[in-house]
Amino acid sequence: MPFTVLPAIDIVGGRLGASTSSGPVPIDAFAGDPVEAAHAFAEAGASWLHVVDMDLAFSGSPSNLEVVASIAEAVPDVRLEVAGGIATTELAELYLHAGAARFVLASAALVDEAAATALLAAARGRGVVGIEEQDGRIRGRGIARVDLDLMSTLGWLSTAGAPGFLVTSLARVGSGGGPDVALIRRVARVGLPVIAAGGIGSLQDLRAVRDAGAGAAVVGRAALLGDLDLPAAFAWAAA
Repeated sequence: MPFTVLPAIDIVGGRLGASTSSGPVPIDAFAGDPVEAAHAFAEAGASWLHVVDMDLAFSGSPSNLEVVASIAEAVPDVRLEVAGGIATTELAELYLHAGAARFVLASAALVDEAAATALLAAARGRGVVGIEEQDGRIRGRGIARVDLDLMSTLGWLSTAGAPGFLVTSLARVGSGGGPDVALIRRVARVGLPVIAAGGIGSLQDLRAVRDAGAGAAVVGRAALLGDLDLPAAFAWAAA
């Protein structure tokens, strides 16, 4: 089965951004234009993009919906996976209406098992569950904090009909230090599709998470800064 590589587009105040220990900051790649980045990734061969509304994640405001819609309109042949603190059906529907093909349910939503189960049922397969891991626990970023046991949470999510997981190693985000292969392998044992994220910046990293059981991977700064040869990555993934 082909592997999927999703270049990431993080949006801060309508511009390209990046997550740091002190919060989101703008970056200069593609002159800071998310639509230009999307065009470049599409031309390189992307079939999916991972779009993060960092203003929603860090301030609670879905202020980049128009940018998401502009990206969807600019690259109609590329599907969008949108993330950034989406924890309610109402927010999920806003981003789906803006052009997303799929949303990522925020880790913070998992503190309410009943509500998360209902949201996943209402999503009808259009969402995946964000699992942000640190020190063996699920911990959210942004304004919403969460601290949950990893394996027991994966257990009830599997029973609740979660379509799959976006697994992010928080310690590896933006590090360029390679993925947490042991974490990916651990989550993949649950038997649901896994998208890997955090520290992925080379073909070797992509091979490592694929071999650990992931069916897809998000590539962040390495894609934006040109450190990863995206056409080569897409060709490898399709082989």
